[in-house]
Amino acid sequence: MLKRRKTVITVLVVLIVGLGLVSVGPMLYSLIMGPGVTAGELNADSAEPPSTEMDGEWVVTAGDGVNPTAVGFTFNEILPAEKKVTSGATTDVSGQASVSDSTLTDGEIVVEMDNLTTDNDRRDVNVRMKILHTDEFPTATFTLSDPVDLSGIPEDGTPGEVDLTGDLTIHGVTNEVSAPFQVLRDGEKVILAGDILFNRLDFNVESPDFVAAKIAEEGEVNILLSLEKEN
Repeated sequence: MLKRRKTVITVLVVLIVGLGLVSVGPMLYSLIMGPGVTAGELNADSAEPPSTEMDGEWVVTAGDGVNPTAVGFTFNEILPAEKKVTSGATTDVSGQASVSDSTLTDGEIVVEMDNLTTDNDRRDVNVRMKILHTDEFPTATFTLSDPVDLSGIPEDGTPGEVDLTGDLTIHGVTNEVSAPFQVLRDGEKVILAGDILFNRLDFNVESPDFVAAKIAEEGEVNILLSLEKEN
């Protein structure tokens, strides 16, 4: 199944700054104190050798308790007295990938930005409406741009690594991105996990003037995807 693949992740990138931006003063500070919600990391502890061929049509599924599908972001925010990490994520992710002759030929992933969550309801609303403007840009997408040889992924329940390159669209802006990803063949599933480094300003994502905390320009899009063959 997925082996050297630059696979689908659209990931999204759900990203960008879900951090403080709320109102002002003490209220704002209290709203950005939590560490947020993160997409998980790949877990291969209970993985089994693959039980299906890699070639075919694959779709993103919800996954399971070990490797649940999620896409999110991680950023540093700088408060008056400290520097901290904040993150957000969503499980509302869809996508597909096509593999032929052990080569990933195309793939796309779509992230529903309206369902991005951190660890604070009020912050969630502000991130969506004031930063990501999800009413105007409700989805983020990643579309594979180059075929990927998948022949190097292990078949013994351990992960391999591939470089993924594609077009990432966030906030209505598209940029080409590349990043290394882990790929795990686990029974009838393929698990993909990795982090895409990005600059939010490249996607016209600005921090509102009323936000007390400074949001770092550089951040990560965190991706964990579970894929299964389409019936």
